[in-house]
Amino acid sequence: MTPRITFAVAARVLTQLLRDHRTLAMLLVLPCLILALLWWMFDDLPAAATGFSSLGPPLLALIPFIVMFLVTSVTTLRERSSGTLERLLTMPMGKVDLLLGYALTFGLVAAVQSTLAVLLSVTLLGLDVAADVWMLVVVAIADAVLGTALGLFVSAFARTEFQAVQFMPAVVIPQILLCGLFVPRDAMPPVLGAISDVLPLSYAVDAMSSVAGTTGPALGSVETAVWGDIAVIVGFAVAGLVLGATTLRRRTA
Repeated sequence: MTPRITFAVAARVLTQLLRDHRTLAMLLVLPCLILALLWWMFDDLPAAATGFSSLGPPLLALIPFIVMFLVTSVTTLRERSSGTLERLLTMPMGKVDLLLGYALTFGLVAAVQSTLAVLLSVTLLGLDVAADVWMLVVVAIADAVLGTALGLFVSAFARTEFQAVQFMPAVVIPQILLCGLFVPRDAMPPVLGAISDVLPLSYAVDAMSSVAGTTGPALGSVETAVWGDIAVIVGFAVAGLVLGATTLRRRTA
């Protein structure tokens, strides 16, 4: 790994992304629009337990993850199908430099995206947070980076953008179903509970729900377990990047 090359790749991807206004709008505006729509849907419901106050925290974990996974995997495949990725890999650069460059750029975008979504939720949409608000931002950024890493990983196995989208049902939807959004994880059948325990999105939803609903003595006025959940999310993100660098092909077949 060479930091100079990694930052050069990150600068190139960021410049390209800033010129692509549609993708940039999807990354920054779409999560806020989805959150606002969901708040509007639940705003008039009498049962507060099923309203935005209970669904908001899990959604802040899910939406950045899904958007970054989809955009990262499709963008990387677009680079491959256009031949840009193959030309870059013919240069004296390691695959780790390339993936880290992409991860840095999309991680920066994920930080802006998550900050906007959290600020919208706690100000205009009235989401109550028991712990410090900045902890919501930290967990949301970790979730978005996780989506970025998994998107980069699966892009190594797809040959077209359409194939990359097809990874959504295999990689993302099972995590959404088993993360505790629809059925509490401790109320699931034992087998499904065990599967949920090894899926990273489960820890993201747990961390976000804990930040919103409980307080503790740890940094950020959260329970100590929240930092453990964040460590698990970061561990999965690092593993996704390492596996992505290992499986990335230098030549497109």
